[in-house]
Amino acid sequence: MTDAGAPRVPDGAPDATSVLLPGPWRHRDISANGVRLHAAEAGEGPLVLLLHGYPQFWWAWRHQLVALADAGFRAVAVDLRGYGGSDKPPRGYDLPTLSADVAAVVRALGESDAVVVGHDWGGLLGWTMAALHPRTVRGLVVVSSAHPRELRSAMASGAQRRASRYALRYQLPRLPERRLTRDDDDPVAELLRRWAGPEWVHTTDFAEAVERYRQAARIPQAAYGAMEFHRWAFRSQLRPDGLRYARRMAAPVTAPTLQLHGALDRCILPATAHGSGRYVAGAYEWRELPGIGHFPHEETPDEVSAAIAAWAR
Repeated sequence: MTDAGAPRVPDGAPDATSVLLPGPWRHRDISANGVRLHAAEAGEGPLVLLLHGYPQFWWAWRHQLVALADAGFRAVAVDLRGYGGSDKPPRGYDLPTLSADVAAVVRALGESDAVVVGHDWGGLLGWTMAALHPRTVRGLVVVSSAHPRELRSAMASGAQRRASRYALRYQLPRLPERRLTRDDDDPVAELLRRWAGPEWVHTTDFAEAVERYRQAARIPQAAYGAMEFHRWAFRSQLRPDGLRYARRMAAPVTAPTLQLHGALDRCILPATAHGSGRYVAGAYEWRELPGIGHFPHEETPDEVSAAIAAWAR
């Protein structure tokens, strides 16, 4: 269904309805944890919940929605708080609140648990759900994301800190949002090209993805939400809320966990993510994908879809 409550936007800027893209899926709104979250859904069967990263929205999982539905699953790709067709409140962009959003989505869909698949920030959310809401996570697939404690350690110095310097400018107020939405600048395309593997960037699929994500970033308040994710992650490192979160994330993950990571990922380095298995008490598998960058689910969609379907059974 469409978002009848989308705000009016002046001067031809995209609004939230611009992400209601047609395809072999159903659009719906879900009330969860006090916010309205948009999702695209396909198929029937056991629930697989797909969580996108930055600078994307639900459409990042377009290939997996179809493949998982064909494989006998109920695949649901959610726009996280602040993104796409979902609500964009002024606060609530910390990982504990975001994980409570997604845990509530599982219940709102009439299920007690789901296989949670997360990429980038969605991967951090998957790790967080598995630690803080373990009963809602039947299985976990993490794509291009390190366990939060591994990422926290890696950010102290070295190569990962250098790889994450892009986010330092996001700590400024208002200016990053303005840059993300300017017509004469293209930070979305710049990030996608920098982080993607060499094969995908030369395809028409990549060109379409750039345009889709560029438009979604220009929905009013979407840029603010995206920046607030990064601001909380950086500013909470030495604050009581961030320290409490880090302590809680020491809880072992009991859900069977698969990590998929591109060998050429220049955003979250493979060396940063590889040690995440130490936090998994259940079945665990690390799978590195040669020649692939930060977006495996888009760069090699058939391989990623097949891996998710096999892990979710």
